[in-house]
Amino acid sequence: MIHSFLRSIGFSEIRENTTLYDLLETVVNKPDRHSIIKDPDGNEMAWFCKYICSDMGICVFGNFVHGDEFRIEYYYPFFSGSSITTSEPVEVERHAAQISFAGICDDLKIGVTLIFYVQNVMDVINELKQNRRPVIAQSTVLSGLSSNGKILLPVKKTKKEIAIREKSIQERRNLLQQAKEGDHAAIENLTLNEMDTYSVISRRLMKEDVLSIVETSFIPYGVESDQYMILGEILNFYKAKNQLSQEDVWVLTLSCNELQFDVCINAKDLLGEPEVGRRFRGRVWLTGYLNFN
Repeated sequence: MIHSFLRSIGFSEIRENTTLYDLLETVVNKPDRHSIIKDPDGNEMAWFCKYICSDMGICVFGNFVHGDEFRIEYYYPFFSGSSITTSEPVEVERHAAQISFAGICDDLKIGVTLIFYVQNVMDVINELKQNRRPVIAQSTVLSGLSSNGKILLPVKKTKKEIAIREKSIQERRNLLQQAKEGDHAAIENLTLNEMDTYSVISRRLMKEDVLSIVETSFIPYGVESDQYMILGEILNFYKAKNQLSQEDVWVLTLSCNELQFDVCINAKDLLGEPEVGRRFRGRVWLTGYLNFN
């Protein structure tokens, strides 16, 4: 089955399972990185990774049957972020249907629980083998694969407005921390602030477009917990080329709800021209590389 976000790293022309099978065979037979490990029950599992350019590629996970016959269990496209996004503790939970994992993080910058797909599955299995339960990472490099997006103009702000916004963000972060620790006064203040914000936005929406009011956003998308509709400011960008398909891919460094992470998207799926200061809005599959002690 073709992965929904395989096109994000430059494989938009793969249509038939035979072509996909040839691609996965290349990953298994000519990997750039691989790892073989036995789980706590003694089953031998393997992970193969092939880069199609410096920061992105395809990973294949499976197990060995009858000694040396490799059976593919699943695969996924990946894109490596450039810097640590959050240093908040991340708890890891296994998916029910296969040996893959979800990262769960309560970052005060977002204000909601952040759920993402874990890239370095073999590191998590190693942690489990050493009986480290629950598995908790100390920091995370987040990145996103986008299937469609568009470039928006920035929101015009004065220096005074920027200073007021930064002060408001810091105050809200402090209230969230206090509320997390059980401070009832902080919880009431947060509730009142949310009501005031809703009232202000409702009045402005009578005369303004919502995208001129909301600078950044991070909203769960659909029924899958690791997909989001994001709106973020572009801090940096560059164009990469898939060495196998020769398709161009945009890589955007975004600031979204105070989180900084990278997103890659097929040039065919991006509407508009990226520039620093402009905004990106699109659907992303959020992934993360976990750093353990």
